[in-house]
Amino acid sequence: MSSMNAAGDHLHRRMGIEILEASAERVVGRMPVEGNTQPFGLLHGGASCVLAETLGSTGAALHAGAGRIAVGIEISATHHRSATSGHVTAVATRVHGGRTLATYEIEITDDLGRRVCTARLTCMLRDAE
Repeated sequence: MSSMNAAGDHLHRRMGIEILEASAERVVGRMPVEGNTQPFGLLHGGASCVLAETLGSTGAALHAGAGRIAVGIEISATHHRSATSGHVTAVATRVHGGRTLATYEIEITDDLGRRVCTARLTCMLRDAE
């Protein structure tokens, strides 16, 4: 399992993001809707982007390997429907894994399996300093 679930005051912990499965090819995680909403009680679009970037960056870091880091350089998201309760689950799937860039498509669904958001993240891979 990823060190993402380790203790520490990081954004993913504040938002309740849990990594359930992690490999360079595929990362699965979930996040509660409660506490991550906008004023109308709907899942905040920015929260979906944080979930997507957390999972995609985790996969990219695993792809990059030891002594290298992954830094998100571009994210796009289409919000298909709202979520108002329960959890959303995201699956990040690698679509490109090179030496300097890795790109993931992230599908976020609600508790009924309905697609809430589709995101795409590209990370730059570089040597750790």
